[in-house]
Amino acid sequence: MSSQKYNRRQGQFPHTRMRRNRQHAWTRALVAENHLTVHDLVWPVFVQEGEKQRTPIESMPDVFRCTIDELIPQIYEARELGIPAIALFPVVPQDKKSDNAQEAYRDDNLINRAIKAIKKEVPNIGIISDVALDPYTTHGQDGLLKGDVVENDTTLKVLAKQAVSQAQAGADIIAPSDMMDGRVDAIRQALDAAGYESVSILSYGAKYASSCYGPFRDAVGSSHNLGKANKRGYQMNPANGDEALKEIALDIAEGADMVMVKPGLPYLDVIRRVHENFSIPLFAYQVSGEYAMVKAAAEKGWINESAVMMEHLVSFKRAGATGIFTYAAINIARTLMQHSQGDCKIWE
Repeated sequence: MSSQKYNRRQGQFPHTRMRRNRQHAWTRALVAENHLTVHDLVWPVFVQEGEKQRTPIESMPDVFRCTIDELIPQIYEARELGIPAIALFPVVPQDKKSDNAQEAYRDDNLINRAIKAIKKEVPNIGIISDVALDPYTTHGQDGLLKGDVVENDTTLKVLAKQAVSQAQAGADIIAPSDMMDGRVDAIRQALDAAGYESVSILSYGAKYASSCYGPFRDAVGSSHNLGKANKRGYQMNPANGDEALKEIALDIAEGADMVMVKPGLPYLDVIRRVHENFSIPLFAYQVSGEYAMVKAAAEKGWINESAVMMEHLVSFKRAGATGIFTYAAINIARTLMQHSQGDCKIWE
């Protein structure tokens, strides 16, 4: 009888008080279910032509387009902070854009020169290189056009060439972000045929036609080219969740080593479902619009930037992300370093 009485009272107030484990910073840290570390971070960077130039991106405070020589010291700092990898995006001059995007696979184009330079100067950091045609096309679309339609199959041939050229330059991970059907298989076959079996593919498996990409398009100079057109014919409908699982499954079957859900915060449910359904490394992308909103609110004095940024990134880990692409990677890494030394009070 006493045992039954005890069992009935288990888990009820006042015997159970959930606040007990929250009353000290050390107990909160001890029972935390998820942890954000510097090893979870990927830092996206923008490289531009020229020398000794850092061009601020107005819609992305504290983010710059940098020439290769200016970018190298920053990447070295990222490595010293413990950030394991960067994601590289080129700012292609207008006179090198074309309808057929042939600049995308030229051996000495901007991104390939940047890859080679980074590998030489900072060899112990991973390089994730973007594979898509929007920086290289005069129309700003991720694929080749036939009339007003982005052609899928002809685009695959160009993407495969682009991937191989980046692997030749020294890229560690090829990251197709274009959302063409069959592109993972086309890229995997091309890499293997060229002898790059060890180069990984991180597929943007569930990339949504989001309104949060505007600052990024400003950064790479594709917003002007895209004009009033959109990418809804190949990027995913924000209303769909089940479709993301099918996209991810297809990319895994085609040879993806890792997958991405993009954007991050508006699609935490998708991140969670992918995590629960597939045993594969999963990345979230805190995209330019998400980053810019936090920065803008912080500039107004409405929020604590570091605390909110950390909260967003932890939410990706809680949802099931293996790693996170974020433009705030350097500042977050510094914050985490301070926190590990006992000087950071952002969680208090």
